[in-house]
Amino acid sequence: MPPFREEIDEAKKTEPEKTATSSAPNSAGIVAEPVRKVLKSSAPVGSARKTSAFSINAALQTVEAKTEEEKPAKKEDVPAQHFTETDLQNEWQSFLQSLQARDAIIFNAVGSFKLLKKDEKTVQVTYPSESARAEFEKVRTEFFNHFMHKVNNYSIVVEFTVDVTMKKEIMTKRKIFDKFAEINPVLRDLDEAFKLDFN
Repeated sequence: MPPFREEIDEAKKTEPEKTATSSAPNSAGIVAEPVRKVLKSSAPVGSARKTSAFSINAALQTVEAKTEEEKPAKKEDVPAQHFTETDLQNEWQSFLQSLQARDAIIFNAVGSFKLLKKDEKTVQVTYPSESARAEFEKVRTEFFNHFMHKVNNYSIVVEFTVDVTMKKEIMTKRKIFDKFAEINPVLRDLDEAFKLDFN
């Protein structure tokens, strides 16, 4: 038993308990309550604080040592077999088909992308807008990891170029009507006479 516990126990034994003998109101009408003295210890009553065996500095040093040992393979050491433009296009089309079944939103964003083989280690990706590229980034690693594994060429570098002319314009009924009205102006007279709604 710790020494400060003994002091508390001894103090309890030597001090007589002070309690009110009756709970009847005194002449002023106030009920007396039992009075007890609160004992305070000179040292903390809780358990002593233990120091942790874990050291942050030691953990950081071991992590740094591991990263120095595990250096990635150099690009010259990885396989770089030949692949053709046809291999790239076939793989891209099959990827688009599987993507269409899985996620239609990403498929609509990246369906208009063009992939071209520039040289033996470079694939050029042409895209219509930055928002479409952001959607492509979600599936980029999946496609290129699969493609590199299939053609056994792990030194492929991807280049991106923007081509704004690739944007697909959404043709509404009003735009289609305006297009045909340019060819045949009589359609405008019909629109005014019958108040056609193309919304």
